[in-house]
Amino acid sequence: MSVLVGKKAPKFKASAVINGMEIVKDFSLDSYIGKNHVVFFFYPKDFTFVCPSELLAFQAKLSEFESRGVKLVACSTDTEESHWAWLQTPKNKGGIEGVKYPIVADTSKTISEAFGVLAGEYDYDEEGNWVANGPMIAYRGLFLINKEGIVMHQTVNHFPLGRNVDEVLRMVDALQFNEENGEVCPANWQKGEEGMKATFDGVADYLSKH
Repeated sequence: MSVLVGKKAPKFKASAVINGMEIVKDFSLDSYIGKNHVVFFFYPKDFTFVCPSELLAFQAKLSEFESRGVKLVACSTDTEESHWAWLQTPKNKGGIEGVKYPIVADTSKTISEAFGVLAGEYDYDEEGNWVANGPMIAYRGLFLINKEGIVMHQTVNHFPLGRNVDEVLRMVDALQFNEENGEVCPANWQKGEEGMKATFDGVADYLSKH
């Protein structure tokens, strides 16, 4: 696993499904540079169990991300055709009908590899055959990327562990608060609370009040 915080998010171009139905080629995060913060998250597979609960939970909060100028983008190693089929499948049949944010098809697995979330690796077996060690799908990685394309926050969960969308929103709020006010966000900070000046006096003042 690589730590990308503080570094430029890896660049890529790949097919994706946008607006819940349209397949586009050469989708990239580059179009958001200078304009939007981005939450780019990976999930293991289409037509599974925890995954639809996550993608639908992000969709349920999409307006809150958009109100903050944040773009949501999902990605897995499935094909764009698989994404499209899943998006046409009703919720009561395990589908994610109604999801509108882009879903990237990392069929080459190079995007997952570049972001350090690919579960498994290629190697040679004892007979010299080129084989895959591991499932070769993405862990539940999530990356908060600022307008300059720098990764400011990342988390990686194993397959059984679904994410908390409200916590992702909290991290977006913390990042934007820091960018707008120059103050840092202490433990358990929530939007609307005061921050902390990044000085010894600022820390002492904050701690004396809490």
